[in-house]
Amino acid sequence: MSFQEIAITIRAVNRASHEFNRISTDAVNMEAKIKSAAATIAGLGAAGSAVVHLASQFGLLDEQTSRFLLGLNSAIMAMGAFMRTSWGVAVAQKVYAAACWVATAAQNALNISYATFLALTGIGIATIVAAAAAMWYFANQMNAATASVKEYNAALAETPSYTRSIRRAGEEEVFWRRGIE
Repeated sequence: MSFQEIAITIRAVNRASHEFNRISTDAVNMEAKIKSAAATIAGLGAAGSAVVHLASQFGLLDEQTSRFLLGLNSAIMAMGAFMRTSWGVAVAQKVYAAACWVATAAQNALNISYATFLALTGIGIATIVAAAAAMWYFANQMNAATASVKEYNAALAETPSYTRSIRRAGEEEVFWRRGIE
């Protein structure tokens, strides 16, 4: 291995190490946030259980409702306690990763729809421009044809309508009577 190859390898390892350290720091921060949220959830479950117990002691809740609400609050406490464990953090991170994957898929679909919209809009604009160009070309051709007909009519008006060089006697009188000349 040459010195240059070693230098390139060291730079690559250093850059990768920085990224791995950043990912590790992000994971530790996320773990702390998950444990904090788990403690809050467990505390809400415990507080809810205390409120339900007091409400049933004062007769505000019947036995069946208080059992249901105590079971629900116990499940909330258990979920909070589980999330504080390393397995709970791992599950929460997996759920977060799945949510990020779904969000990425949704964003990609949105980007595709925007790209499709822009492409179709571009095709629509191109179609309008092409139609306008075709109409301009057709209008120019019609103007040229109209000018040609006008020139032809003007040329006909200048030439005599009777162009035969030999005329028979009395022939002009017949044409005058018919309205030709």
